[in-house]
This record gives sequence, C-alpha cells and structure tokens, in this order.
Amino acid sequence: MFTGLIEEVGLVQRVRRQGGVTSLAIKGADAVTDLSIGDSIAVDGTCLTVTTREHDVFEVELSDETLIRTTLGDLGPADRVNLERPCRVTDRIGGHIVTGHIDGVGTILEIRESGGMWWFSFSYPESLRPLLVQKGSIAVDGISLTVAGLCDVSFGAAVIPHTHRRTTLGHKQVGQRVNLETDLLGKYVIRYLEELQASGRKAGLAESVLREWGYT
Repeated sequence: MFTGLIEEVGLVQRVRRQGGVTSLAIKGADAVTDLSIGDSIAVDGTCLTVTTREHDVFEVELSDETLIRTTLGDLGPADRVNLERPCRVTDRIGGHIVTGHIDGVGTILEIRESGGMWWFSFSYPESLRPLLVQKGSIAVDGISLTVAGLCDVSFGAAVIPHTHRRTTLGHKQVGQRVNLETDLLGKYVIRYLEELQASGRKAGLAESVLREWGYT
C-alpha cells in the first residue's frame, strides 16, 4: 500500500525489451537506499517489483498488460518518474490509500499558474465517472491530489508549489498522458450498490433491524 506522497523523482536509464517482458532501469537516491530484490515500489503510481539493484539503479519488469493499461510504455531514457516505496504499518498516511493498481489513463488538458499555485486539468475515461467526486481523492501518476473541479469529461486539481517542484508535474506539458487511480473506498461502495441492485434488495436500515441491534 502507498500514500500518494512522492519520495523523489527518478530518471529512466534504459528500456529493454526481451520476449514478452519490458525492463526499466531507473536511477534514484533516497527511495533506492534500502531496496531489495522482490520489494515493491510505485513508479508513476504503478506498483512494480524490483528485479535487480546495483548501487542507485534498480530494474523493474513490465508485462504487456501493464504496458497497455498504464503510461509506462511511453517512457524512454532520461524521462522522469515519480517514486514511492510502500508505507510501513506504523507510518502516517498523509495522502490517501493508494494501491498502485491503475484504473485508467488520462490526458493533461490544461496547466496554468495562478497566485503561486498551479492548476492542472485532466481528462479521464468515462468508466471512472462514478468514482470521481468533488473534494475526493485521486492519484495522478502516483501523486495524491484532491479533485477541485469536476465535469463529465475532465477534473481539475490545485497543486501547491512543493508538489509542483518535488514531482514530475513540474515537467509535464499539455497533451501528455498520466496514470489515474481512484479512491479505493469509492470502488467498494460502487461494488456494494451494484450487488444490491442485481439482487433486487434496497440499501438502508429498517427500524426492526435497529431494534434487533439494541437501538430504541
């Protein structure tokens, strides 16, 4: 599990294709110091497994499924990526719960600076519409952001200078694709309501049930 608080920006060193597997070699610093083979790490919000590590460079492998469902297939040498190690049980969750399982890919529609802050607008797949809410959480390339504006085809987020400076957002341009992961809690709510609808049951609590539980 991750929190969406990016530890550092890494640099892609090389991309290698062998058979049905693509390998990425990424150079980092702080987020690489205690990495071991088999560890998980979020690269632009995608949970991947470390396969090799030498000094400050580690490798991860990407399946065709990952390449299809994320933006990682767009990467090349010298590209920047957001890095975050999994949180420990005792860590504070300063962002929100992020699994590293990408729900869809969006496109940057607008970038503008206003009063020292930055405003980003992103398109999103129609399938994610029920999972986006005003003031809700969303991970964009692994960055925990708050939905500050929402319409049927796009959402906006205000980005503070620290986030703009310490993540890849400061290097992004309009038209670039980004990985999107919606709030995990919202997915469970939607799934629960879908099951209720399919079974013909209604959501809610009856007075008789409350009495049975000891409420009067």
